[in-house]
Amino acid sequence: METSSVSVRDGREDTTKRGAVESAISAVSWPAIIAGAFAIAAVALILLALGSGLGFASISPWYNSGPSATTFGVGAAIWLIVVQWISAALGGYLTGRLRTKWVGVHTDEVYFRDTAHGFLAWAVAAVIMAAALSSIVSSVAGSVARGAGSVASAAAQGAGTAAAQSGADPTGYLIDTLFRSDHADANATQQEIRTEATRIIASGLRDGDVPAADKTYLAQLVAARTGISQADAEKRVNDVIAKAKDAEVKARQAAETARKVAATAAFFTAFSMLVGAFIAAVAATIAGHRRDEAMALRVA
Repeated sequence: METSSVSVRDGREDTTKRGAVESAISAVSWPAIIAGAFAIAAVALILLALGSGLGFASISPWYNSGPSATTFGVGAAIWLIVVQWISAALGGYLTGRLRTKWVGVHTDEVYFRDTAHGFLAWAVAAVIMAAALSSIVSSVAGSVARGAGSVASAAAQGAGTAAAQSGADPTGYLIDTLFRSDHADANATQQEIRTEATRIIASGLRDGDVPAADKTYLAQLVAARTGISQADAEKRVNDVIAKAKDAEVKARQAAETARKVAATAAFFTAFSMLVGAFIAAVAATIAGHRRDEAMALRVA
């Protein structure tokens, strides 16, 4: 009886007489992955369109009508998770059922490959949707920029001079203080007075409040221009500054709300994508196991 010897050198088997121990075929079934990815992207787009329709149908421009901002945000976040859940489950399941059967592979390795196939299908779908959405956003932004370009160029000449004379000039307020007189000039033009007053208030709001000397000077300007008493002018100046502060506080509150909404949306988007990746991997594993069971029953 002829026997074959296997020599071992440096801890490695000599496979020259036993043949290759690794298959030349890749363990990745790209057709199944791509098919599952397109299924995920298509179902996700359908569900996103449905969610957008439901969202627009629920909101209303009228007061005390429709859901609150908090309710709408929570609903949108839940729907985003549902979109990832359903689309990833369907695409991952298709990937697992459509992949080719691996022969002579350990069961643990089969589970790992199925899980990897589901994750890869979800990843390809995410790249496809990101590319599509970025293309749409770029197209819309380009159209808006081209449309606004003509308006901006037409208004640039008039706005440029006004911006240079207003509070946009950081040194304008300091220059005004150099030539400020103890007695307000009632003969100054309306544009000159408005520009100087704008710079004074803008500079004060940037520092938190308008200084008392600037308030007195503004009251002198108002009194000289309108003919009212100094006390009434000071009251008018204080009322205007208070309204300006209130407007600034509201603007900061709106910016803070927008920041929180953007951060929450980013967190929920990341969480929903993690859910989608997990569901796609699990669905592909379940589908691959059922496919192998069906193949085994057919052979038996």
